[in-house]
Amino acid sequence: MFECTLIQGELFRKLIVSIQDLVQDGNFMCDSNGISLQGMDSSHVALVAMALKKEGFADYRCDRDVTLGINFANLGKILKCMGSKDRLSIRAQEEGDSALFVFESEDSNRMSNFELKLMQIDQEQLGVPETQYKAVIRMPSSELQRICKDLSAIGDTVSISATKEGIKFSVGGDIGSGDMTLRQSDSGEVDGDDSEKIMIELEEPVQQNFALRYLNNFTKASSLSSMVTLSLGTDMPLVIEYKMDNLGYIRYYLAPKIDDEA
Repeated sequence: MFECTLIQGELFRKLIVSIQDLVQDGNFMCDSNGISLQGMDSSHVALVAMALKKEGFADYRCDRDVTLGINFANLGKILKCMGSKDRLSIRAQEEGDSALFVFESEDSNRMSNFELKLMQIDQEQLGVPETQYKAVIRMPSSELQRICKDLSAIGDTVSISATKEGIKFSVGGDIGSGDMTLRQSDSGEVDGDDSEKIMIELEEPVQQNFALRYLNNFTKASSLSSMVTLSLGTDMPLVIEYKMDNLGYIRYYLAPKIDDEA
């Protein structure tokens, strides 16, 4: 038997929104430590990895490892029926062919039950190596979302370069070109509040090109966390991570664009 309850059901809905346009379906791997997911987009350019720790749930029970094969568009339809302040419970039997999603209002006066048919998804779990990146940037997630959205109006590809001067996002297209640079916050610039700070850890300068349409997809996770971490390295995928307090994280990996790609 697998059963978990999340007080802020809305958080789970936001998670699915940040996944469903990138990955059509995937396996929720449920074990005694929590829930994890790996999924790759159809073009094998982007990978999403999610981990939710059992400590982040109000209740969590997993007698044996359970795999829930989920179509995210279908799950999204069910989660739209949940109120913004509802608590969410998920239940599934070990050999069952469906999962039960229960929404309960704050005052417990309304309860909704939805059964979602599960899928058999043959999916290989990829071993994502722990890597030391040459540049790690921590910045407000809303800032990254705004930059990616604004630059998309000018071109399809963004060049991200990290130097000791700061992090620069550059774009060029038919109508022209542009760039936006963020400099590291001074230690006393935002007193006692890290939520607006820009922090850059740099071993050596890095510059790579990425498809903006993927970055715009990733930044749908901005509502999950006020801060985002970007990890860059030469000839390595970009990693964008959103941490959700004590619940866990969602990470996106994006392969760089090669110069001769269309």
